[in-house]
Amino acid sequence: MLAAMPPTPPPTPEPGEPRTRDRGDACPGALRLHSADDGRLARLRLPGGRLTAHQVKTLAAAAERLGDGRLSVTSRGNAELRGLADDCGAELAALLAEAGLLPSPTHERVRNIVASPASGLDGLGAADVQLWARELDTHLLSAPWAAALSGRFLFVLDDGRGDVAGLGGDVTLVAVGGGEAELHVGGRAVRLAASDAPAAALAAAGGFLAAAAEAGTGAWRVRELPPGYGVDLAECGVTGEPVPAPALPHGPPPAPGVLGPAALSVLAPLGRLTADRLRALLPADEVRLTPWRGVVVAGTDPGRLPLLDAAGLITRPDSPWAGVTACTGRPGCAKSLADVRADATPGPAQGSGSGSGSGSAPRRSTPPVLPVHFSGCERRCGHPHGAWTDVLATAGGDYLVDGVPTPRTALPEAVTAARTTR
Repeated sequence: MLAAMPPTPPPTPEPGEPRTRDRGDACPGALRLHSADDGRLARLRLPGGRLTAHQVKTLAAAAERLGDGRLSVTSRGNAELRGLADDCGAELAALLAEAGLLPSPTHERVRNIVASPASGLDGLGAADVQLWARELDTHLLSAPWAAALSGRFLFVLDDGRGDVAGLGGDVTLVAVGGGEAELHVGGRAVRLAASDAPAAALAAAGGFLAAAAEAGTGAWRVRELPPGYGVDLAECGVTGEPVPAPALPHGPPPAPGVLGPAALSVLAPLGRLTADRLRALLPADEVRLTPWRGVVVAGTDPGRLPLLDAAGLITRPDSPWAGVTACTGRPGCAKSLADVRADATPGPAQGSGSGSGSGSAPRRSTPPVLPVHFSGCERRCGHPHGAWTDVLATAGGDYLVDGVPTPRTALPEAVTAARTTR
């Protein structure tokens, strides 16, 4: 049931040279566990980031019983369990299947669907794309050929507010109002009926597989297709009005705090949720993990926000922890040059206080302009999309902050300056 991952990725091609992949995608999943220095790792694809209350409880129990007691939120709004024992695969699979988190063993790694997490909750957006996410997931699971997609192939569904449209989707749907949507693939776009959008997204994925097979380079993603090969939307059955020079919308993610009459938004410190913090999100109708290492809690009392703050979650945008992310680092990753999670802890120059920024933490009138990501090696695993402050560990024990050599002792001040002076 479990498969080991190869120790190194394929070589990066020279500039201008088409990428050729001579092996299958080894991206981890719920059944294909990755071996790390802190144990096995399982990655769970959650279309739209959605979890029911029962699934939240199941993951909290799995983290405690089988892992290190935490759930990591990825940059695609998926979930990771770490510190798993070598022989826990069967028990983990049974837990996930019982909770409805493993609907198809053959398709579990290709359910990469990011959707605007506040869609349908705060009165913004042109359509509730969380409904699209569920329909697209159903289409994916019912198409045997879709299992051939890479575990890195990404569907992005934006409700028109622009929060997720720029996350580098291979197939991107954007709600534009008036019962219509735009489908973006490989720099081209068509406008079509919103009711046809999920089926069209799946058809575009099929067009990608056809183009990749013709190119013969083993491409995992649309951007890896060599020149002269692309997704022909007409050939794969997508009909719509071409949109000239399409531009994807761009907007901010939901800020921590109250989203609407029955919804909240919080962030997880460094993208990790302890089992207790997971349970603190309940009661709720559903929980949606976000690409910004946060959680949108739907169907809950907004008055619970102070309780989530007390549980150590980030509940306000001026928290010194807001926008701070890090890779696994030491001791969990053998490639890391530093314990980046410890070094990412906000220092005096960035504010003080608990993980939520409550208590004695000073309230800032404006949050940092840029997110910041701490990386233990040049792979920069899990870094944000768009503009961000790059903090990279070096072999000598210090860091590069946006390329500038910085002693570890001066890191808090340098990071604060880099985030606020662009």
